[in-house]
Amino acid sequence: MASQGEQFPPQRQEKQPGKEHVMDPNPQFSAPEYKPSNKLQGKIALVTGGDSGIGRAVCNCFALEGATVAFTYVKGEEDKDAMDTLRILRESKTPDAKDPMAVAADLGYDRNCMKVVDEVVNAYGRIDILVNNAAEQYKAASVEDIDEERLERVFRTNIFSYFFTVRHALKHMKEGSSIINTTSVNAYKGNAKWLDYTATKGAIVSYTRGLALHLVDRGIRVNGVAPGPIWTPLTPASFSEEETAKFGSQVPMKRAGQPIEVAPSFVFLACNHCSSYITGQVLHPNGGTIVNA
Repeated sequence: MASQGEQFPPQRQEKQPGKEHVMDPNPQFSAPEYKPSNKLQGKIALVTGGDSGIGRAVCNCFALEGATVAFTYVKGEEDKDAMDTLRILRESKTPDAKDPMAVAADLGYDRNCMKVVDEVVNAYGRIDILVNNAAEQYKAASVEDIDEERLERVFRTNIFSYFFTVRHALKHMKEGSSIINTTSVNAYKGNAKWLDYTATKGAIVSYTRGLALHLVDRGIRVNGVAPGPIWTPLTPASFSEEETAKFGSQVPMKRAGQPIEVAPSFVFLACNHCSSYITGQVLHPNGGTIVNA
């Protein structure tokens, strides 16, 4: 793990989605301290935005725990990261799990989400765990700089896709299944520089609570994870070099988190014998920021 007060080398990626393989240092998707115990043996998991960052760490932990894992990525922009994640998952998967799958898709559109779900179900027969994790963010000096095109783009990726993917996946989920939505600490504390992104993350919290109530009679649990500053490709693709170098220093722990420090929250919420009495809730791996929620 990163040591207290550690800063990152100044770096900047010119466009989103960011690329994990060019980051310095590479985000940590695994750790020797993580000891799997077959928590997800026999489960089928779909993770959106699973090629890098938190998504990659979640995919890897799910595979270590015995799940068969499919994930989505952005074609062209994230090809290398996706292939790297496939290799990682093949090495991590348990003997009884099926081979992992990477599905290229722009999830901001209903038809694309339907195609992803169909491809996963055609390969594996069902979905037991759905992780809505895909996201993008852009800084704006003022709300006046956020035009209609940008607002629609951010909302399509960050919240429309959560509705669309759930809409189609539910046909193939049964009692005991789990849905986990990635939100953000910004949904609770606000962020003046990321207004549209923050708005989508607030929407995800409300969506998680409402969907949990909507699906409780079907025995499907719905929860969320609200990470703080985590070292992922979104950081160098969204921040200046100077901001990247200081990323995470503002939280009580004085450092950014690593994806492997977030992924176990998803494992906990996906595992029925760990979290069977938890639905409509959000976990907060955020370096000590108090959010009172």
